[in-house]
Amino acid sequence: MNWLTRVRNAIPFIAKRDSPDNLWIKCTGCAQMIFAKEYEDNLSVCPVCNHHGRIGPTTRFHQLFDEGSWIVLANPKTVEDPLKFRDSKKYVDRLKSARAETGEADALINAQGRIEGQPIVIGVQDFAFMGGSMGIAVGEAFIAGIHTAIAANCPYVIFTASGGARMQEGILSLMQMPKMTVGVQELRDAGLPYIVVLTDPTSGGVMASYAMLGDVHIAEPKATLAFTGRRVIENTIREKLPDDFQTSQYLLDHGMLDMVVSRKDLRETIGRLIGYLAPQGVAA
Repeated sequence: MNWLTRVRNAIPFIAKRDSPDNLWIKCTGCAQMIFAKEYEDNLSVCPVCNHHGRIGPTTRFHQLFDEGSWIVLANPKTVEDPLKFRDSKKYVDRLKSARAETGEADALINAQGRIEGQPIVIGVQDFAFMGGSMGIAVGEAFIAGIHTAIAANCPYVIFTASGGARMQEGILSLMQMPKMTVGVQELRDAGLPYIVVLTDPTSGGVMASYAMLGDVHIAEPKATLAFTGRRVIENTIREKLPDDFQTSQYLLDHGMLDMVVSRKDLRETIGRLIGYLAPQGVAA
């Protein structure tokens, strides 16, 4: 045993402090390291650059609904792999993996409850579930949310977050667009408000259909909102697009949105809107 080993062994052992990997997070907007508790308390919004992080349905419901007033609605049963699709991995295996990671049945979850005492049905797309992609299950969940709102005589609010159609379901995915458009019309025929809140990112077939059919369109700050990719457009028109192109502020400035609202103000804003737009006596 050499002298270095003897000295090292003579030093009293001090256990390392536990340091959880999730103690700090890195903001995807400004790359600053943020204390996770501070980030969570700030509704998953960066206190440095105001970048609004992506959040799932359960977190969203807790932020919006009156405490203890809401329940999650079961998604309708659907055919899970109608095309028996396989690329580098079976589609059914991708679904199992997404469900294990998110704890959700599919990319759109509905809940029914109250905001400031007013009844409402809210649907939230989860980008963590296969990019929030729109397939048969998402279409059926959307229609189920609409029908629940009609039965309860209350507004339906959808929070969009999606990369577009789910390629593993081919044309069946695209067929959800007209179906969901008809669902929106059913809500309108019942005289009930349909409010869309676009979150980061919303694109593709979702942006081309029910995401832009609302009575009121709201977006979170700095959200990416697009039909197709920036590079595709630039290559097509042979021009460079503005730096803020396909952002919520750009769409607001060009008349495609009614307002851009910070996450901390969303609950109050939606509560005020449904108070204005909902049928008389709906809160009774």
